[in-house]
Amino acid sequence: MTECENLPPCGGGCADGSEFSFVMAFQPVVDIDARRIYAYEALVRGSNGESAASVLAQVTEANRYAFDQACRVTAIRTAARLGLDRRLNINFLPNAVYHPEACLRLTLAAAHEHAFPLDLITFEFTEDEKIIDRDHLKSIIRTYHRHGFQTALDDFGAGYAGLSLLADFQPDTIKIDRCLVANVDIDRPRQAVVAGLLKTAKMLGISVVAEGVERREELTALRDMGIRLFQGFLFARPVISRLIRDDDINW
Repeated sequence: MTECENLPPCGGGCADGSEFSFVMAFQPVVDIDARRIYAYEALVRGSNGESAASVLAQVTEANRYAFDQACRVTAIRTAARLGLDRRLNINFLPNAVYHPEACLRLTLAAAHEHAFPLDLITFEFTEDEKIIDRDHLKSIIRTYHRHGFQTALDDFGAGYAGLSLLADFQPDTIKIDRCLVANVDIDRPRQAVVAGLLKTAKMLGISVVAEGVERREELTALRDMGIRLFQGFLFARPVISRLIRDDDINW
């Protein structure tokens, strides 16, 4: 009997996510210095290639947990089928997690079934989702770390809480949002903000990814500031049910 089997069920709705129909697209996170793909983020798309927004529009308070669980399982199953051997980034909804340990049951089962290493999984939560209970989020992060998962704070700089989130808890990675990356090569205020974030991250031992990079000039400016991990259309767009390879990236 596992540790989770004595815990109460988590959330509501169909835990297998059968009410949803979607597939996963994968977008690489690249290590520009190593010229190697560091990770792939799994992103929901409709079964016929519809946008993430069309899928997310189906999510309600009643089925939020089922959707969160279905995303995790689908991401792991698809990544394993495609032979993904790098880090897998999966988005999750903190407000859908009732009990951190109980809500990992399907994740752990899927990873075991498909022989996907737990220490290659990063769970991303977005700053855009208003955190209702910060102590609860701390508990989630501690639980995930205990199982060998990493965590990342996505869309950093675009959401509700900003630096106060980092004061309360420290994820393994922060992903700087496109709103700060756009035109950073010519925008001094953005340069100052990003420089401050990098200093804070270094002091806290947190890795930094610049996401939403679309222009070579943005890449150059951010690289000169010390960032080596990047995600964005400059390198690759999300692709459904296959993986961009190292040789496909325009380094």
